[in-house]
Amino acid sequence: MLNDPREFFAKLNDPRRQNKNLYHPLENVIFIALTAFICGYNDWVSVEDFAKENRSWFERVLAMPYGIPSHDTFGNVMKMIDKDHFALCFAHWMTESVKDHTHIAIDGKFLQGGFKDTDSIHLVTAFASETKLVLAQTQVNSKDNEITTLPRLLDMINLKGSVVTGDAMYCQKDVCKQLVKAKADYILSLKRNHELLYDDVKLWLDTQFDSGNLPINETVDKDHGRIEVRRYALSTKIDWLDNKSDWTGLNAVAMVESTRSIGEDSHTERRYYLTSLTDLPIVAQYIRSHWAIENSQHWVLDVTFGEDRSVKLEKNARSNKALLTRTALNLLRDRDDTKLSVKRRRIRASQNLDYREQVLFGRVL
Repeated sequence: MLNDPREFFAKLNDPRRQNKNLYHPLENVIFIALTAFICGYNDWVSVEDFAKENRSWFERVLAMPYGIPSHDTFGNVMKMIDKDHFALCFAHWMTESVKDHTHIAIDGKFLQGGFKDTDSIHLVTAFASETKLVLAQTQVNSKDNEITTLPRLLDMINLKGSVVTGDAMYCQKDVCKQLVKAKADYILSLKRNHELLYDDVKLWLDTQFDSGNLPINETVDKDHGRIEVRRYALSTKIDWLDNKSDWTGLNAVAMVESTRSIGEDSHTERRYYLTSLTDLPIVAQYIRSHWAIENSQHWVLDVTFGEDRSVKLEKNARSNKALLTRTALNLLRDRDDTKLSVKRRRIRASQNLDYREQVLFGRVL
């Protein structure tokens, strides 16, 4: 179970000028916003309205001599908080709360800005596949890219004993080295950003797969008239691979052939991977889990929390709001083992004080 999130807020530095006119403690502003996010309110005006309607409850759990902050205060505080320190405090909270992770999926997500592409921000996030919890988040800065940002994200997490999966952007020699040093395994998608390596691995696996020389792990999924057959294969015979030793921990290459059929129409594609693992069923399981968590996470954030509609916020505010949204989502998923959707859990938290306290504190006050 996750620790009380107020421990996470307490470590944050308040960026505001400290004087007698500072009425609302930083931890109060963040806690109220988090509670509103949990209860289904996604923008600062509705956060203020929710807080005013629930003032008596907030006064029971917080010291609030100056009442409820305005929506401008929420927005200004989120704009001013150092996003990197906020992300680090969040990662520490998660590390202290959740000690072991079997599967960590690394995922990138763009949050669109206003009318210019330069207004968009790019986030890289680490998910715990089994629990569907966000472990850490960092923003790709303007002078960086995902490749240079990932090591910073990985340093925030306890990787020991886990399997890390990621798309082709993260398939880098330095990443493999960092993961093995942290005593983690990896499955990384291989594409044409490593053209020579990709061509060699593709030729080898295609030839062996089509000749029937590789063991196959097959799954069949049926949904709303669509049938998807996935056939996974893996080869550990890779001593022929040029510069294999440069890829620390590399023990096998893998592939998945996906055939989607709707009626008489079908489409087949193949994807390829580098991995430190050698067990085909396990590799197949982690590849399936990676795409499932990525798709479901994006859907919840965009549809339920309206994250793709936060386009008018300044970049730093958008990054911090995204992290607070993930904090709310973590608490909703961690505290409730029912089959209620996230949307229904948010509605319940807004209407049921005992449930709200259970989500926030892990107990009824």
